[in-house]
Amino acid sequence: MATTTQLNTQPLSSNTHKWVYLFNEGNAKMRDLLGGKGAGLSEMTNAGLPVPPGFTITTEACRAYLANGKRFPEGMWEQTLDALHKVEAETGKRLGDPQNPLLVSVRSGAKFSMPGMMDTILNLGLNSDTLQGLVKLTGNERFAYDAYRRFIQLFGRIVMGVEAKHFDSLLDKAKEEKGMKLDTDLSAEDLQKLVEQFKAVVQREAGRPFPDDPYEQLRLAIEAVFGSWNSPRAFAYRNAQDIPHDLGTAVNVVMMVFGNMGNDSGTGVAFTRNPASGEREMYGEFVVNAEGEDVVAGIRTPQKISQLQETMPEVYSRFGEIGQRLENHYRDMQDMEFTVERGKLYMLQTRSGKRTAAAAVKMAVEMEGEGLISKEEALQRVEPGHVVQLLLPRYDEGAKEQARNEGRLLAKGLNAAPGAATGRAIFTADKAAELGRNGEAVVLVREETNPEDVHGMIAAKGVLTARGGATSHAAVVARQFGKVCVAGAENGGLHVDDEAGYFTAGGRTVHEGEVISIDGTTGEVFLGPIALIEPKFEEEHDLITLLGWADEVRRLGVWANADYPRDASKAVAFGAEGIGLCRTEHMFFEEERLPLVRRMILSAAEGTRLLEALSAAREELEGVEEGRRAQAEEALQKAQEAADNSQAVQDYRDALAQLGEIQQGDFYGVLKAMEGKPTVIRLLDPPLHEFLPSHDELLVQTTEMRARGETESEEYRRKAQLLEIVSGMREQNPMLGLRGCRLGILYPAINEMQVRAILQASLQLLNEGLESHPEIMIPLVGHVNELKVVRDILEDVAREVVEEAGREVPYKFGTMIEVPRAALTAGQIAEYAEFFSYGTNDLTQTTYGYSRDDAEGKFLLQYVERGVLPENPFQVLDREGVGRLVKIGVDEGRKTRPDLKIGICGEHGGDPSSIQFCHQAGLDYVSCSPYRVPVARLAAAQAALAEVEKDK
Repeated sequence: MATTTQLNTQPLSSNTHKWVYLFNEGNAKMRDLLGGKGAGLSEMTNAGLPVPPGFTITTEACRAYLANGKRFPEGMWEQTLDALHKVEAETGKRLGDPQNPLLVSVRSGAKFSMPGMMDTILNLGLNSDTLQGLVKLTGNERFAYDAYRRFIQLFGRIVMGVEAKHFDSLLDKAKEEKGMKLDTDLSAEDLQKLVEQFKAVVQREAGRPFPDDPYEQLRLAIEAVFGSWNSPRAFAYRNAQDIPHDLGTAVNVVMMVFGNMGNDSGTGVAFTRNPASGEREMYGEFVVNAEGEDVVAGIRTPQKISQLQETMPEVYSRFGEIGQRLENHYRDMQDMEFTVERGKLYMLQTRSGKRTAAAAVKMAVEMEGEGLISKEEALQRVEPGHVVQLLLPRYDEGAKEQARNEGRLLAKGLNAAPGAATGRAIFTADKAAELGRNGEAVVLVREETNPEDVHGMIAAKGVLTARGGATSHAAVVARQFGKVCVAGAENGGLHVDDEAGYFTAGGRTVHEGEVISIDGTTGEVFLGPIALIEPKFEEEHDLITLLGWADEVRRLGVWANADYPRDASKAVAFGAEGIGLCRTEHMFFEEERLPLVRRMILSAAEGTRLLEALSAAREELEGVEEGRRAQAEEALQKAQEAADNSQAVQDYRDALAQLGEIQQGDFYGVLKAMEGKPTVIRLLDPPLHEFLPSHDELLVQTTEMRARGETESEEYRRKAQLLEIVSGMREQNPMLGLRGCRLGILYPAINEMQVRAILQASLQLLNEGLESHPEIMIPLVGHVNELKVVRDILEDVAREVVEEAGREVPYKFGTMIEVPRAALTAGQIAEYAEFFSYGTNDLTQTTYGYSRDDAEGKFLLQYVERGVLPENPFQVLDREGVGRLVKIGVDEGRKTRPDLKIGICGEHGGDPSSIQFCHQAGLDYVSCSPYRVPVARLAAAQAALAEVEKDK
């Protein structure tokens, strides 16, 4: 006979710490302590809804248990028994009573919903004695044995560590022997036999008998639920959802109600609104004559909740009333679990329901319209990630699952730029550009991309690389142009031979021209096409409404990084208030301009030397004494002749003049598209050698020509000369070499050409009666003197343009803060800068001492996975290091120039967490990819609003 051991049934003294709350002692505001489920059960109980009696053991008790070597905190077990006895008194049943047994469920319930991640045990309290009592009470022997075998199965797996397969195989065998498909087809005798078999399995696998003492069962079950907080799946889920690991789970002990007592019973899950579309309709499923585990495990095929109206109309009506009442009370869509026992409805859970991006936006806007929530609350209800999902092409999940089932999943890489792209795999940028211009959908596949691939990337639907990280060249450019990108897929089994035109993955070889599909949201690569869903911003009316509300409350401006008129127009359409970064080098990389750019570069060194000598001779003549004037005039004449007779000077001047005309057209288009909004244009930043042919390729070509005896040919001499120039420009660390303002100091004519082109384009617009507000950015300043030298040169150019025009041309000069010294000496730099723009990509590299591409490709992602770093600092701004430099720069810069305008234009400008920091640090605006402008608008509004805690 089973025994029932009670440790202590005496009432607790008033000074004992409270670990346990009856449902009528809690409320919805106690989520921290009672968990979401416990708080919901308490709130429903207090509202008079049909909730089975029960109690909650707090999250605080869980934390104490785990911290105390997995021992219950003092007084907790006694309080548990006291609460249990109160439930017994309320129900008239008693745990372990053979005549009138109380059976309970033991369920987890953390502060934030973690569906399926922790453990639940049903029918606790059954043993050979209480089983007979259950048979007598219900008059249903089959039901009683079914409840017992379910209990042994769950308890054996969760508490005693017996693998589920041992139980499943016995259950399947029992059905096979009877020629049956469903568990419900088994008879009482079949189930009685299974009970004995299950107990034998527990004895064999666990090495101890299944416990019959209900109090021991309860104690072990509570321990198991506490322990499931740290299960691998729960841990992984919290990581994915950014849920803290130190919250712990509550344990809810609830009187069992049974949905498997016949055709007047059932169980189900329903939402007060459609969680997929957001439509205002009851949405869910139920199963007649079943327990909740049947639904979760997929053992029984459920029916739509609307069909409950036909089978149990009174229950359906009551459930609908309760659902509406709960939604009105919580002012949010509710996810509800319920059981019907012999025609009586019981509510087992209510919580805010998970929802898709489309549903989240629709519900937020409609609930505001219904008066359920305010505009501010509506803004807090939508995650920035929801906006990303709505505005990017995405795959139909059903079609993607079918592709997996068909074995078409090839590899998985880094989800570097979200969205979905399907097209022919193409392995060269030139071919991708050609096919793209002809309207063909292509995916550019490369070992890794470089700046010369930009034209192919622009033409492609997406980019797939074997190497590189989330902020690699491929990823950054893809996000800039709204392209899908899966990067660094080498670790996921992808091997690319872009020269041969094929890649291998998933045991297959994919040749050029074959269709592939890449999912930049998940990093998956598929063979063949997958159905796409193409969103249109102008048709997302609820989102447009929501973002309008966001604009009303945010303080931060939202600008865009845009290099071309089409990007600027897209940014404006998405709500951008300016351009925070227009990168002029992208214009230089365009295919038809590259020969002209190379001509300029190849003549730059000699041309600059002769032109500087000519300038120096002129200055010498202006200040020379009368006695030395003839000598100075002769020197000037020689310098002039040298310049006039130099092919390098002629090439340099001609290339700059032609580029100046082209650039003026570029800047005119961008400034016009911005409709008078401020437009920050960065002067040429990258090292000049990036525009030249590859050193290694030239070396191979000249070596092969020498081997063939072709050293006297014109082609060899040309390539050998080019190799010599390229070799002279090579740098050990180009990122820290001759680029940015350093380039402007050594080759000032390039900057002068660009500034003249910017101001002449602006003047052209002004003469047309349009507004134009260019802001000229001098990049990579580390010392104030660098900025002073460059600005002095460029102010002369600006004055010349103004004098030639005979009218004022508005402009500003500022700088990009992207090295630590600039941030630390921002007070000095602000004397010569009217605005700061933080280039946090390079600022993160120079602060950490990490080469971005190398770090992400070699160790950075492992750092994050192993907890060395909390997050990838190139994706989420490092507040303690990089952020501190930003704050120092803001404070010091504004001490010198109180009206200093400050923004951020690095990749972090589109990251919600980083945007929150920018708001707190007092920046004026953030600038991001045009496609992330809507995300930034929402994130900036959320940063401005008071913190409202949301269910993760």
